[in-house]
Amino acid sequence: MRSICKPLSFYFSLFLVLIGISAGVNAKAAESYYYELKIYHLKTQTQEDRLDQYLQNAYLPAMHRMGIKNVGVFKPVESDTSGKRVYVLTPFRTWSQFENLEQKLMGDNEYVTAAKDYIDAPYNDAPYTRLETIVLKAFPKMTEPAVPNLTANKTDRVYELRSYESATEKFNVNKVRMFNDGNEVALFKRLGFNAVFYAEVLAGSHQPNLMYMTTFNSRPDRDKHWDAFSNDPEWKTLVAKPEYQHNVSKADIIFLHPTAYSDF
Repeated sequence: MRSICKPLSFYFSLFLVLIGISAGVNAKAAESYYYELKIYHLKTQTQEDRLDQYLQNAYLPAMHRMGIKNVGVFKPVESDTSGKRVYVLTPFRTWSQFENLEQKLMGDNEYVTAAKDYIDAPYNDAPYTRLETIVLKAFPKMTEPAVPNLTANKTDRVYELRSYESATEKFNVNKVRMFNDGNEVALFKRLGFNAVFYAEVLAGSHQPNLMYMTTFNSRPDRDKHWDAFSNDPEWKTLVAKPEYQHNVSKADIIFLHPTAYSDF
């Protein structure tokens, strides 16, 4: 009878293959998302209404058909002074998914039909005045976006979008490191800031910078959380460390609320 036993080298080779597969799966799971943040600049209510129609009835449904489940659409709160704008946050699991977006959209007949007013808008009646696009990559300590766990109605919620600019690329790398290696992301999580994302900006108009978004049930709820953050002993220790000095030269804070059709 022939022996069915395999030599030890066979099992060792099989072990290495399994380890490789496991490592590949873990590496894939740890890949960071890419984000596209579009900022539509508007002048009229008519533009805003047309853009809402496009985003709600054409763009978001097309994203959902592609498997992109969560797309955020936000507008500045009434007291914000940043003007009439609409912010659209689209997360992509891979770079190729982002890179091939336009091609896939134009190959989606449902999208092309629903988006006709937007796509074929005449030069003198555009649905927006100007379009700004920011490309970002998620931080290692929060590699994918999160839908916030809030209890208030969408109309009452406050989403805080922050951009931290640095004097040079080196200082920006340092601030990104502060969020990750310095555990600033973990601190925000411990204090219940309900972050949607943290990311470094790969392309945008205010580089070098990073951006992140935290969420709250209301403006008083937001103020309460930031007061706790400012007085937290861990934060006081972190911000006083010599290696993290002077890494933010400007901070822009924009208060937003989600539209009724926003996934976030």
